[in-house]
Amino acid sequence: MNDPSPSFEYLPGSPDSPVVLHVPHSSRTVPAAVRQGITLDDDALARELDHITDAHTAGIAAAAAERCALTPWRFVNRLSRLVTDPERFPDEREEMLAVGMGAVYTRTTHGEELRPASFDARPLVERYFRPYAAAMTEAVGERLAAVGRAVIIDVHSYPAERLPYELHGDGPRPAVCLGSDGFHTPARLLDQAAKAFEGFGDLGVDSPFQGAYVPLEYYGTDRRVGALMVEIRRDGYMREPGGPADGPGVRALADALARLVDAVSTV
Repeated sequence: MNDPSPSFEYLPGSPDSPVVLHVPHSSRTVPAAVRQGITLDDDALARELDHITDAHTAGIAAAAAERCALTPWRFVNRLSRLVTDPERFPDEREEMLAVGMGAVYTRTTHGEELRPASFDARPLVERYFRPYAAAMTEAVGERLAAVGRAVIIDVHSYPAERLPYELHGDGPRPAVCLGSDGFHTPARLLDQAAKAFEGFGDLGVDSPFQGAYVPLEYYGTDRRVGALMVEIRRDGYMREPGGPADGPGVRALADALARLVDAVSTV
């Protein structure tokens, strides 16, 4: 089901793997046509990309996949979340609308204008958000058809210091935060993740970020779809904000993520 569009890429894994590593926020790419609708100048946009991008997470996921006994599938967003954020609800259910960060952002991480109040988000939703959601839905459906279950592991990162846009950023900021969903994240999956990341640093659940991504077709209705968000604090593997990756940190994270994938892949 590889889409020729450069906006996302679905990378094949083992036919027997239930795991989809989802990397939604690793890219800094903003197409020229989309850039025209952003009010920031080039320097300010570069700074915003430093703060908002989950830098190097696509590389961490790729390195982990190479280490797995059963290669997971990978779904990677090739565009910045400043184009559209594929993990937001596309309607009023999205709590991040309160800070201008729904499916299409209108405010920055620091509350500044990103797009004018009159901006019409619908063309971006139709061009980028809905095809991405449809392809991710299909990817999960393929795993269900092939092996009878699917496990989405979201690979994210977050800054060591709270940014103004964070709605729930006043709690702990552990080295690794596991985001869970009451319906799609069973206790066994959380236990597997805790064991996989043992020794990497302190581990927390749902602080400062909570929840896990599931395509809306399956969300809250199909328990065959498991989901977990892995949020890595950036100072453990890179220089903030937007700096280069640290080799030992990346390798340690890739090893831990591979351990999690291997555990999840075994029934």
